[in-house]
Amino acid sequence: MEGITAYCLPLRRMCEIQEPRLVTLKNGRKAVRGRAKDAPQYTIFRIVSDSEAKQVESILSKQSGT
Repeated sequence: MEGITAYCLPLRRMCEIQEPRLVTLKNGRKAVRGRAKDAPQYTIFRIVSDSEAKQVESILSKQSGT
């Protein structure tokens, strides 16, 4: 399974999101938030569309089911 990725500003590269959570921002948009796999001290997030949010929910439910 391919992990969810986001751009990490301190590392200046794309990183896989460790312990991803689906959150809703103040303006109602969905985002995935978690820690950078390469450097866990950094919190990273990625804004996703509604269709991507459904895919992320299915990925997270599969991970929690195992």
